[in-house]
Amino acid sequence: MKFQELKNILTRIFKEYIRKHLKKIFLALILSLIVAASTSGIAWLLDPAVKKIFIEQDRTFAWAIPLLIITAFASKGISLYIARINIIRVGEEVSGELQKKVAHNILTSDIQTLDNRHSGKYISNVMYDSHHIRNLVSTGVLNLMKDTFSVIALVSLMFYQNWKLALFAIFMMPLAAALAKSLGKRIGKATTKGGESSGRLAAFLSEIFKGSKMIRIYQKEDSENLKAKEVIDDLVEKNIKIGSIVIRATPIMETLTGFMIAGFIYFSGKLIAVGELEVNNFFSFLAAMMLAYQPIRSLATLNLVAYQGAAAFKRISSIIDKEIYVRENNIYPKLLLKNSSIKFENVGFKYESTNEKAIKNINLNIEGNTMSAFVGHSGAGKSTIINLLPRFYDPQEGVIKIDNQNIKKVSLRSLRKNISMVSQDVILFDDTIRNNVAYARENSSQAEIEKACKFAAAHEFIEKLPNKYETIIGENGIRLSGGQKQRLSIARAILKESPIILLDEATSSLDAESEEVVQNAILNLTKNKTTLVIAHRLSTIHNADKIFVLENGKIIQSGNHDFLIKNCAEYKSLYEKQLK
Repeated sequence: MKFQELKNILTRIFKEYIRKHLKKIFLALILSLIVAASTSGIAWLLDPAVKKIFIEQDRTFAWAIPLLIITAFASKGISLYIARINIIRVGEEVSGELQKKVAHNILTSDIQTLDNRHSGKYISNVMYDSHHIRNLVSTGVLNLMKDTFSVIALVSLMFYQNWKLALFAIFMMPLAAALAKSLGKRIGKATTKGGESSGRLAAFLSEIFKGSKMIRIYQKEDSENLKAKEVIDDLVEKNIKIGSIVIRATPIMETLTGFMIAGFIYFSGKLIAVGELEVNNFFSFLAAMMLAYQPIRSLATLNLVAYQGAAAFKRISSIIDKEIYVRENNIYPKLLLKNSSIKFENVGFKYESTNEKAIKNINLNIEGNTMSAFVGHSGAGKSTIINLLPRFYDPQEGVIKIDNQNIKKVSLRSLRKNISMVSQDVILFDDTIRNNVAYARENSSQAEIEKACKFAAAHEFIEKLPNKYETIIGENGIRLSGGQKQRLSIARAILKESPIILLDEATSSLDAESEEVVQNAILNLTKNKTTLVIAHRLSTIHNADKIFVLENGKIIQSGNHDFLIKNCAEYKSLYEKQLK
């Protein structure tokens, strides 16, 4: 990372995130001045302490000076404590704001944007990178103020004591600064690679957790352990490299300090011999120089923190700055429904990750309050059509209309309010059954929730549970069967009362008994609704008003079941294969 890029990133962090906390930072600034004054006061007090107590043996000062030293240390400690509390709060609030922006990005991004991102990277950005940014704000800002003021105060004291010694003492400072600048560039690169490795680990852990059953049934524990070892070893290696770069400055800084102290003692001896320096001045100067050593060292490594924070912010900003293709537009009117008819006019769509169009020149005319089914081989374009209607994606070609209203020209919220979706991948939360069903409409009464569950054929099994509707079902409904989870999903859709229903292979993963129960629930859900169905089992769509057969992203034929059996070879082939 070049210096200009670092400067631009730090400027942006200040303008967008730090500037709003200037009151807290100003208080820390004032307290940092007190810390600096107290630190230099401690060093200065050694001059009269040595002269009055040890040389002149003045008993008056025997208690007064130690008391002043205690006061100076206490003042320094209390001021530093309050300053740190304030700056830590700023760092946490900045980090929290960035984490909220990442979460907001996930919740508002169109599905295509999310599909092109890895969940592990999001997790890494939220946890790993926000930590470095928090460290930049809290540690970096405080140290910059506190250590700068302390160095200025202590160097001023050294010049007051003896300007010749002061010039010698500050000679080493440019060397420390040059060292830190060199290490800063390396730490930036290493931190970027460390963030990437952290993202891979987060993604891997997420995958093996979700795929725990598959791993065991295929006896892949050993191979996954090897993968885990590789991923973790890579992260460990990256972190070791970061740490080694950081501590690489230690032996050099210690050596410079050794030269400085040795030279200082030698030079002081010369000045004392010719009467240009008193012994009490020597001890006071030595204390000032030693006290200045820590803030100088801290400032020398400050740019390491800056490069780490900047590299982390660069990664996290690539997420929060990502353009959202499908977003709400408040100037558009609400979707107004009459009979919920749906039209696709010359619609074409291509995923970013592929060269071929998923669907091509799709024309549909679906009447309101009817059931339309989409069949075809995997990759034919069925799910794409379903996902375009609620604008999970937007087509690159053509127009989609509901009741002759272009769905891109109406409020996104009003569009999705009128659509419910039930898919084979049921999403449930680690919460009560009641809250999972009420997710569709949070202000629903218990009676309304129970009514929806009865229509979804879920009420009976819920009543048999220990806590009934207050039963905690675990992460993604782990404590329920597949059929039970699907019935809760249907109950949720029933409660929403949307006039348009999307069914994406809602029964494909169920056994015959569960499928029959769920199918009856679906009949209740779709009654007098405009319904679009993707069916795995063609036997479940016999009664569909219209069936569209897709092949390679195109509609090759449409009609009811009887018509297609007679007139569409592709449909007939699909149907007969399932009968075997």
